Amino acid sequence: MPPEPRDPSMGPLNGMSVDVEEWFQVGAFERTIDKADWDRLDSRVEANTDAVLALFAETGTRATFFTLGWVAHRHPGLIRRIVAAGHEMASHGWDHQRVFTMTAAQFRADLERARTAIEDAGGQAVTGYRAPSFSIDGRTPWAHPVLAEAGYAYSSSVAPLRHDHYGWAESPRYAWKPLADAPLVELPVTVGQWGGKRLATGGGFFRMLPARLTDMAVGQVNRDRHGAIFYFHPWEIDPAQPRVADAPLRSRMRHYSRLGAMAGKLRGLLARHDWGRVDAVAAREATALA
Repeated sequence: MPPEPRDPSMGPLNGMSVDVEEWFQVGAFERTIDKADWDRLDSRVEANTDAVLALFAETGTRATFFTLGWVAHRHPGLIRRIVAAGHEMASHGWDHQRVFTMTAAQFRADLERARTAIEDAGGQAVTGYRAPSFSIDGRTPWAHPVLAEAGYAYSSSVAPLRHDHYGWAESPRYAWKPLADAPLVELPVTVGQWGGKRLATGGGFFRMLPARLTDMAVGQVNRDRHGAIFYFHPWEIDPAQPRVADAPLRSRMRHYSRLGAMAGKLRGLLARHDWGRVDAVAAREATALA
């Protein structure tokens, strides 16, 4: 189901996005939990994503679900429910492997495997992609060309800031075209800028920092006539999820802090701004960049 037409006089539409992955598939635990153990761990992604769908239904929100092919293959019913609710299905890769750890050929294969699983489950064409842990950066000059060759309309794979876990500080803050001869658009996740410092606003940053910082960042982007891109994960509204006791202290603090507050903060964010699917934002940005 394509996004509904929108009156340009309404101003910028912001993209609400969900990175659909299990609690044990996050970058914070990639050196602690072996992939070989994933199928033996407590799966919570279906229940958590259903809770996100209920929140979106309550607030009348349409969104984009960047989903791992690994999840789509194991939970096809969940993918069908997302599509039936009018949301966009997009790719988050197969199993959360960071793009800069692959070759171009491996990346191409990862894209194809994930897209096949998601499209088979949902019956909806996949035209958007988000790299796990925002891992498209200066180390991956081949990534955008591979996405363009595969026919993707947009990527939302760059965090335009400097951070110990990810980031491409030299990247533009707003939508840009990575290739002069292809329609592919890169939609960086929104960061606020105060002075010379950029601050991330989605995911764990949103959980742990005052909500007004995200509101201010969205306002900055909208005043410049762009749509903000916000993201979070289904496990972030699940305070009862298992604890990984042997993970590094910093990883545990980032992963588990204020999980109980997340649903309420999201409800407020959804009410204060105009949100929609990321493909709708991409289409508007592509027209502006043409």
